[in-house]
Amino acid sequence: MADEDVQQTLEDLSRELRESKARLEEAQRIAQVGHYYWNLIENCVIWSDELYRIYGLSPQKGPIDMAICREMIHPEDRDFVFRSAEEALHSEARPDIEHRVVRPDGEVRTVHALGSVKRDAAGRPYEMFGTVQDITDRKRGEDVLKRTQFYLSEGERIAHIGSWAFNESGHYWSDELYKIYGLDPQNGAPTVEQYLNLIHPEDRASMAETIKLMQEQHCGHDLIERIVRPDGQLRFVRAVAVPVVEHGVFKGFIGTTMDVTEQELLTQKLRREQAYLEEAQRLTHTGSWAANFVTRENFHVSDETVRMHGFDPSEGPVSFERFHDTVHPEDQAVVRAALESATRTGTDYDIEYRICRATDGTIRFFRSLGHHNPSGEVGEYVGTTMDITAQKRAEEERERLRRLEADLAHIQRVNMLGELAAALAHEIKQPIAASITSANACLRWLDRDPPNLKRARAAAARIEQDGNRAADIIDRLRSFYKKGLPPKREIVDVKEMIQEMSALFRTEAVRHSIQIHSELHEDRPRVLADRVQLQQIFMNLMLNAIEAMKDSGGELQISSRLTPDSHLIISISDTGVGLPAEDGEKIFDAFHTTKSQGTGMGLAITRSIVEAHGGRVWATANAEAGATFHFTLPAKGEANA
Repeated sequence: MADEDVQQTLEDLSRELRESKARLEEAQRIAQVGHYYWNLIENCVIWSDELYRIYGLSPQKGPIDMAICREMIHPEDRDFVFRSAEEALHSEARPDIEHRVVRPDGEVRTVHALGSVKRDAAGRPYEMFGTVQDITDRKRGEDVLKRTQFYLSEGERIAHIGSWAFNESGHYWSDELYKIYGLDPQNGAPTVEQYLNLIHPEDRASMAETIKLMQEQHCGHDLIERIVRPDGQLRFVRAVAVPVVEHGVFKGFIGTTMDVTEQELLTQKLRREQAYLEEAQRLTHTGSWAANFVTRENFHVSDETVRMHGFDPSEGPVSFERFHDTVHPEDQAVVRAALESATRTGTDYDIEYRICRATDGTIRFFRSLGHHNPSGEVGEYVGTTMDITAQKRAEEERERLRRLEADLAHIQRVNMLGELAAALAHEIKQPIAASITSANACLRWLDRDPPNLKRARAAAARIEQDGNRAADIIDRLRSFYKKGLPPKREIVDVKEMIQEMSALFRTEAVRHSIQIHSELHEDRPRVLADRVQLQQIFMNLMLNAIEAMKDSGGELQISSRLTPDSHLIISISDTGVGLPAEDGEKIFDAFHTTKSQGTGMGLAITRSIVEAHGGRVWATANAEAGATFHFTLPAKGEANA
């Protein structure tokens, strides 16, 4: 009976031992922890089944070859592992290391090894027992966490944004937040009082009130703050705070702070530029807008555009239809057609029209320019609208003055006709007399028996030539004295015109013992000018020169040269009485004259014509006697059209 009890007890103990071992192995499998036993005397190592699995091996009975153990440790960690084990045997330190192992299939795993060394009475180590845990997943998780923290830190650094948290556990600031405020992380997050000291003095009171409301009402905020760093640098930050509530219980705050100094300074600059633009639009009566002509929507309308149409910007947006209704009834069809054509073809437009202001019905002249972006929606335009009423009035006044000036110029040319009557009569008489002589000769050659047809034909040809010459002289005079012809710009050969005008005045000059000479540029300079007006310039200046020398005779010199900036300078010089002693510029003023019978308009008209062609005119006194009048014109067709 006693033997049976003992046997039963042994079986129970054996069963419990097996169950305990099974539970241990299951616990090791779940925790991925294996153990080892290293007999230092016999130099043999026993591994648990889980340790085999950690190393990627099949469990086996008996000791494992130490050479296999060594080879499976990662080559880069191998020396470190065995050196650490050797140090543990010769010191009181317990082995505690992390290293990598390479499984037979090539997979790399990371393990954490702990151990203890048993020693005999003499202190000699004879056994090492320890555990090895597969921490690969944990290490990977740690690596992911480190990368995430790195990315977060880099993101904050690049974006100049820091994060913070405040709860019952304490106050957290990210590294970037310390940089934004210019603080040292070693000193920890600032207290509320220290934080308020960083706020700009002008904003400190309002920030203190904001913090008080946060603490009392557990509410967040989103605002722009000015801070003054310890080094005195002023920065703008955007601070966002959000309360943390879990299951209805307030836990604290989390938030971000972004350095927005550059953005804020740019915003302030944009506001200033917007104010400058609005003021410039107000001063020039130019408005800007953006609209869709198809949907009849306004996307942007400047205040000046609203005011120009007679609306009040303070009363809110003005609809597309209300703007359109201000267009003058007589111009609505034209404006509508222009906008529809531009929208249909997707092109820009430039139109002028009238409006009746919404407030008082005053008629104003507008010019509208619209630009269509090809990549935008159909009918979308941006543009400007200008009030050109003053310009229109000025144009009307200029046209009236131009007509008056033209009438005066015509009167002057008619007056010149009387002064040149003798010269013109001689100029026309010459080809007529030559024609008569040739006609008589032609008749004589025809009266011969037999008639000399060859010589008669030559005489007839001379008659035709002299007749054409007389007709040309008369045509030039008619075009010069004809009234009401509008200015017509064309390319004019200046050298040819000087020769024509010299021929026209030569008889008058000879009558007063005056010689006309020309010294012209070797090229044939051309200008874009109105031929009749250019003739009048030469007529005025050459007649003045002859008038100055009519009692004494002298020399009239005409010269031309090109300047480096492509302007033609023409100079008409005389050896007469010279310029008046007073201010020489006054001679170009209207009604200023030194002649007893003069109108005082010749030089004024000359200056007006020259300046209209993009040039200038002036006079200089000669060193010995007389005066020289100069005027410039843009050469090579560069005159203003």
